[in-house]
Amino acid sequence: QVQLVESGGGLVQAGGSLRLSCAASGSIFSINAMGWYRQAPGKQRELVAHIRSGDNTNYADSVKGRFSISRDNAKNTVYLQMNSLKPEDTGVYYCKMDLQRLPGGYEYPYWGQGTQVTVSS
Repeated sequence: QVQLVESGGGLVQAGGSLRLSCAASGSIFSINAMGWYRQAPGKQRELVAHIRSGDNTNYADSVKGRFSISRDNAKNTVYLQMNSLKPEDTGVYYCKMDLQRLPGGYEYPYWGQGTQVTVSS
């Protein structure tokens, strides 16, 4: 069993900051890519930020310069620091990890349950 648990969401005023965390637990051998996605009401889920095992990162254009993704491999945790938040950043934020449960095993995607971020104007 593998479980991803997110934390850090909440309500914040425009211009404020939040830090999301997502910790994986269970039977894990290695984690390659980690990412954050978000889904606003009535919209499709979209990639926000992504980080590979070599710390190569990429961001959605809408968050570049404001959000920063990082990872702690020892803790199987990924973070998303969100600064200068805007009302359009509102949505449910999901973490995703591509991981192997066994040496030489297949890599599968696992998702967290989501955490709500609401930015008021």
